[in-house]
Order: sequence, then structure tokens, then C-alpha cells
Amino acid sequence: MKKPGSMKSLEDLGRVRLSKNFFLRDFLHSEIAEFYRIPNIPDDPELAIEAGRKLCEELLEPLEATFGRLHIRSAYRNRAVNAFGNANRLNCSTNAATAADHIWDMRDAEGCMGATACIAIPWVWDRERHEGGWQSLAWWIHDHLPYASLCFFPKLWAFNIQWHERPRRRISSYAEPRGLLTKPGMANHEGSHAHLYEGFPTIAFGALASPQPLPTRVPQGGGA
Repeated sequence: MKKPGSMKSLEDLGRVRLSKNFFLRDFLHSEIAEFYRIPNIPDDPELAIEAGRKLCEELLEPLEATFGRLHIRSAYRNRAVNAFGNANRLNCSTNAATAADHIWDMRDAEGCMGATACIAIPWVWDRERHEGGWQSLAWWIHDHLPYASLCFFPKLWAFNIQWHERPRRRISSYAEPRGLLTKPGMANHEGSHAHLYEGFPTIAFGALASPQPLPTRVPQGGGA
């Protein structure tokens, strides 16, 4: 699949279904791209779709089925958008550090595939606004989902959630208490943490599988 070279082909690419509730278009918005007029179009659509499907099916679908509607803050960035953001100090790491992360269609230095989205979960924010409240969600995800890494932020308890072929299982935060919450080898990493998220819903396991195989082929036809 080639990089879209027209509005029509980009429109078709946006219709590609990644999972039960998510389409590629949902992840292409970027304030950097819009404000500075840099097209945020995947350079390798097939790799972006493959990585995005893993992110959606294994992480985002279970979260939405369990907690309700997710708010996608940011997700995919192509190389040009990310490089501009890094050069202008717009909270973007280098392209090498962002490969298989926000740059879905660029494998990392080890040749691995990955994808990240920054999301907020209104159900959690409405109930856990107190300082450190993000930790309840962090431990719930840690106990239930095959995430690669999580990084939390102060506003809305938004967080980067990454799927990766070689998950590091690392949780960090810029929200208080700042720093590293857990990683393999730390005493708190193993076992159940259910006492730290009392009152949270039981995971909706039915969300872990798509209702039917989803084709990679870009759909044809008019309409939005």
C-alpha cells in the first residue's frame, strides 16, 4: 500500500478499520501538524495499520469496553511532524526514540514494531482527581492488559499507552508523585494490586477479540 498522494486516497486510508470501535482516522489528528501545516500522513500505511491494530485490539478496546468512551489526545505522528516537534521543543522526542512509539510506521533500532496513543479516561478522572489518583488506573492496567509502557501526565490523568512486540512493562509519571512507579525487577512489580484500585470495574473480556477479521485493504467509494 502506497503513501496517499491525494485527498481521496487519504480519505480512503482514514476509513481503514483497526478494531471494533476504532478507525485509522481517529489517530491522525495532531495539533503540531494542523498549526504548522505539516501533513500527518503515514509514510508506510501498511506498517501503521498493523501496529495500530495491535494497539487497538489488545489495549484500547478492553479499556473502552470496561470504562466507557476514551478521549484520544494524540497518537500517530509521521517522521516529519515528530522531527519538527523535537526541533522546536514541542514535547516530542527524537525520531529514533519515538520509533515504534508515536511513529507507528517506523520500526525501532531492534527492528520491532510498536504504537502509542495518548488517551484520557473520563470515568477515571471523574472519580480519581485527588493527588496520585492516576496510580489506581496504572495498577489496574498493569494487572489486566499486555501494555509495553505507560506514562502519565497531570492534566485529566492523560497517559501514553504503548503496544510493542517486546514489552518493557514500565510505568512512569509526570504527575505527582513523579517518577518511576514500577518496572521488572522492582519489588512491587509482581502479584495482584487489586487493593490499590478498589471500586474499579471488572475487565470486559469480550472486547479482547474483534467481531470478525478486519481487512487491511483500503475501502473504495464515496462519502465521509
